[in-house]
Amino acid sequence: MPEDQPTDTADGPVFTSYGVASAVLGVIAVIAVVLGVLIWTQHREDVEELQYRTRVLATAADWTTTLINMNKDTVETSMVRLREGTVGQLNADFDAAVKPYRELVQTLQSNTRGQVDSVAVESLYRPPAGSSAPPRPQPELSEFASRTDTVLVVATSVSENAGDDKPRTVRWTLRLDVSDVDGNLLISRLEPIR
Repeated sequence: MPEDQPTDTADGPVFTSYGVASAVLGVIAVIAVVLGVLIWTQHREDVEELQYRTRVLATAADWTTTLINMNKDTVETSMVRLREGTVGQLNADFDAAVKPYRELVQTLQSNTRGQVDSVAVESLYRPPAGSSAPPRPQPELSEFASRTDTVLVVATSVSENAGDDKPRTVRWTLRLDVSDVDGNLLISRLEPIR
């Protein structure tokens, strides 16, 4: 039998050092890809959450801006706009909830200009998927709102009342619940903080 022909017996190790190194590098590559996907998924979730909270803060600031800038000439249109931006118990009791603000503007015949100084998310409520969650802040919203965030708003307005020489500065501190109803962000609670 010639020496150049292979024989049936194994002359060396089953795995070479190159084969072992290739297998280790392959496992490391798979782990790196899995970690990259996990990091990217978490990053996307964080970005989406930040974008959502930005929308919540903007909704609270816009609603408050309408409230604090009511004037004797715009009180009725402001009330309509404010009501359209509410849901739940606040919408049902809207007239009673905003009555003090409306009466103040109408009685004083004031011209007011104001601005939101700061707005911050105080807390959020989002039930865990597939679990029996504790009751929402407003149980009547359970069928409609997928999420409710509580927002603190600090604002300042300057009122010039009819017959008064000196403008009056009013500081506002409000706690608002902003509820997500079918993708629309609506105010579901108004609470002045003294």
